[in-house]
Amino acid sequence: MVSVNVGAAFAKGLFPLVGSAGVTALRVGLAALLLLAFWRPWRRLPGRADALNLLVYGLMLGCMNLTIYAAFARIPIGVAIAIEVTGPLALVLLSSRRPRDVAWVGCAAVGLWLLSPLYGGASSSALDPVGVAWALGAAFCWAMYIVFGKRVSTLEGGHAVAWGMLVASLCAVPVGVAQAGTALFAPSVLAAGLAVAVLSSILPYSLEMGALARLPRRVFGILVSAGPAIGALAGYFVLGERLSGVQWVAIALIIAATAGSAATAGRN
Repeated sequence: MVSVNVGAAFAKGLFPLVGSAGVTALRVGLAALLLLAFWRPWRRLPGRADALNLLVYGLMLGCMNLTIYAAFARIPIGVAIAIEVTGPLALVLLSSRRPRDVAWVGCAAVGLWLLSPLYGGASSSALDPVGVAWALGAAFCWAMYIVFGKRVSTLEGGHAVAWGMLVASLCAVPVGVAQAGTALFAPSVLAAGLAVAVLSSILPYSLEMGALARLPRRVFGILVSAGPAIGALAGYFVLGERLSGVQWVAIALIIAATAGSAATAGRN
């Protein structure tokens, strides 16, 4: 969680050079090259059904990166991540009718309301509504990423991630090149993009696999729920982003909802 959020903060620092889509192209494109070189998934090609699911999985992965980085460009990182994690929480409500699950989603809804212009507070009115919309788009993409990621999780090793990242790069790289142009290929920018790819993709994915192998799923889910807070701290220390008291309360409510839903999740 520290790696992926510090990587996000570092990536935001590159936005003035190549834009949010340019940084996304670097992160996803370089990560795809590294994953393909490591896993070499072409040695066992997926079947037709798996290929279709991989296509949607990769598209959602690419769109999720494009939309969350677009949100980072307009609103604080911690706020954007807090909005983004409501996508997986929505899956909880759709897959369960237990009162406690509805209560967790309600807790997250209160947090979202505190961040929205509907609340009417000074902190919410200061948020760029376009940035909030991008974060909500990232939430939808994350939910779909989980749905289709589950369908391709039976593929051997990291082949699903490698193929998915390749599709994501085919989605994100043209958008980044269109926004940044030749600036994207400057040696200093490529080096910084490689650092972002390692911090935000390669390293956290590897650590997540090790954590999932050693921790119960609900414990893993509770730990991951701290993402918005870690993102807010990374934004503060790396970029100097300051959040209001109301925004911190909203983030705390969304974290509580995410951790609570993970802690009380059934085995299925």
